Amino acid sequence: MKRHRISSSALIVGMAAMPTSLHGQGVVEYATAPQSGLWVSTIEQARITIDSVRAANNIPGVSIAVSVDGEVVWSEGFGWANVETQTPVRTTTKFRIGSISKPLTAVGLAVLVEEGKLDVDAPIQRYVPSFPEKAKGTITTRLLGGHLAGVRHYAGDEFLSSRRYASVTAGLEIFSDDTLQTPPGTAYSYSSYGWNLISAVMEGASGEDFLPFMQAQVFRPLGMRHTVADYTDSIIIGRTGYYGRGDDGAIRNEPFVDNSYKWAGGGFLSTPEDLLLFANALVSGDLLSAETLELLWTSQATTAGDETNYGIGWGTGQVGGMHRLASHGGGSVGGNSWLGILPDDGIALAITSNISGARWRSMPVDILHAFLETKQHGMN
Repeated sequence: MKRHRISSSALIVGMAAMPTSLHGQGVVEYATAPQSGLWVSTIEQARITIDSVRAANNIPGVSIAVSVDGEVVWSEGFGWANVETQTPVRTTTKFRIGSISKPLTAVGLAVLVEEGKLDVDAPIQRYVPSFPEKAKGTITTRLLGGHLAGVRHYAGDEFLSSRRYASVTAGLEIFSDDTLQTPPGTAYSYSSYGWNLISAVMEGASGEDFLPFMQAQVFRPLGMRHTVADYTDSIIIGRTGYYGRGDDGAIRNEPFVDNSYKWAGGGFLSTPEDLLLFANALVSGDLLSAETLELLWTSQATTAGDETNYGIGWGTGQVGGMHRLASHGGGSVGGNSWLGILPDDGIALAITSNISGARWRSMPVDILHAFLETKQHGMN
């Protein structure tokens, strides 16, 4: 298994003006765009789109990066990382990436599969013997990774948890005694808690704590220096503020939350450029074999044969009707994000923001599609 740091070159770095409702707090000007090159018009149109969406939805800050054939052709920050201090978004600003933590974790899981330490079809009690067996059926890592295990998602105000959990296994107490919603394999039901259980499986299989394992086996080999766990009590340079909207639509600070109960499913901070290092390592085969990658990127199906459009930690789909897409979105308290890869076309896009519910709808996919069109047809 090869593990190399992937090089990138950011060609554009700059910040854009804030949405209308924040204009009174100051303006950050665009950087000067390049005057030549294949991607100029595509980038300029994407910048206009991002600025329009930010203004319409009052989004404080956005960061985006796009790579083509392993090289970053666009990386830019827009607006404020911290509204109160008027700190602009930079390409090194760390955002909550929410459920994009799942594909990161999935690759760590896949490393253990390649090393022969983890069988995705074994009962999870082989690795987490303390987790109770369930009357409705056997839970496996494959089913957990595809949201097919019947484990529930957040309930009540659990998404706003401010409790510190000392370990991955301690966090399992939230749902470990609950009855499964459905017999394993019978229905797709999205569950971040299922990924909490996967991180415990990974600890049992590797003999290592989850967070150090991810640093040693995924982040560090790929040079992902800006991807870290969102520890609330640590000084993390470049961490953004976390914002939401009040009933009147105005920007407000989001409440304090502690994500220690869900590192694997939604607890990491990262940057778009780091996420592209990750994406390009997968496409190039520098981290996982093609066979193992297909384990993650192939849609699972229910016992009735219905495809779920979700593999292990990755959504599966298409762009433009025929171009294979592996992707995942992320929603968190004070953050929205999206990562998309067109593996057969060598294009990847990552976008992050520092607000709950960015409301950007199809914008990331539309921008990814625009870069695909430019690469295919040279439209500029």
